[in-house]
Amino acid sequence: MVHISAIRENFSLSRQEAALLAITSVWGGTFLLIHLAMRHSGPMFFVGVRFVIAGLVAAAIFSKSLRRITGRELWAGTAIGVMIFLGYGLQTQGLQTINSSTSAFLTALYVPMVPLLQWLVFRQRPHTMVLLGAGLAFVGLLLLAGPGAVTLGLGPGEIATLASTLPMAAEILLIGFYAGKVNLGRVTVIQLLVAGGLGFSAMPAAGESVPEFSWLWAAPAIGLGAASFLIQATMNWAQKSVSPARATIIYAGEPVWAGIFGRMAGDRMPALALLGAAVIVAGTLLSEIRPRPEDTTRDQAQAPNQDALTE
Repeated sequence: MVHISAIRENFSLSRQEAALLAITSVWGGTFLLIHLAMRHSGPMFFVGVRFVIAGLVAAAIFSKSLRRITGRELWAGTAIGVMIFLGYGLQTQGLQTINSSTSAFLTALYVPMVPLLQWLVFRQRPHTMVLLGAGLAFVGLLLLAGPGAVTLGLGPGEIATLASTLPMAAEILLIGFYAGKVNLGRVTVIQLLVAGGLGFSAMPAAGESVPEFSWLWAAPAIGLGAASFLIQATMNWAQKSVSPARATIIYAGEPVWAGIFGRMAGDRMPALALLGAAVIVAGTLLSEIRPRPEDTTRDQAQAPNQDALTE
């Protein structure tokens, strides 16, 4: 039985969780900006500019601590940076051909993937509710993709976005693993610069060249650079005390915000897709609900009294 009190405990927010909730709304708004910028820039170039700007902002803020970088921090920042590049690179590539709302709801599938990866990496079997949530999210994906998805297959934009969910889930696990073991500022600088550098390095392989300057891509890149610094620094700070599984239930609000911003900009998702989006969010939330066992403490406390009555 799932107790209402247990559900309330899952949704009671600490200061760190409130901060994650705040950046989730910022995160949700980035999809639309990227989608618009992709009309004027290649995805790898944009990822490079975005995260190098974010890294430079971080370096300016945390400049006093950069001289004491340790080997562990260099490794942690590099590993997280690689996951950021893969996740955002694939997501940005997908946004060339799909709208921001669809991208955000597909990206939300990384949420139930976090506990599944914990099972594979740390040998911790997911709770039954996690498996149910993952199944529900898959149903939502089919609804979101539409009736033709089963026979025709997903398009390249959807496939790239789905592929981005694995490194995004790995990023959350890595942040949780290293949280409290490394310096927040130094790791933030490293991971952002690594992600940006990999974006530029991937341009030849992606067949991209530097686009002609336009504020239509430069302004979003600068804005998203500042937003990326805020998002990553907050994640690194908050996940010192918030577990990856609990953080994901907050991140599940990301597609909701993206859908709101996308609709304000004119995105009109079909009714079936809206239903699928709602089912995906429901699946991600369901994956974090934990039935609480019956309270046996009271029974144990009453046992001596019962024994006394029989003596």
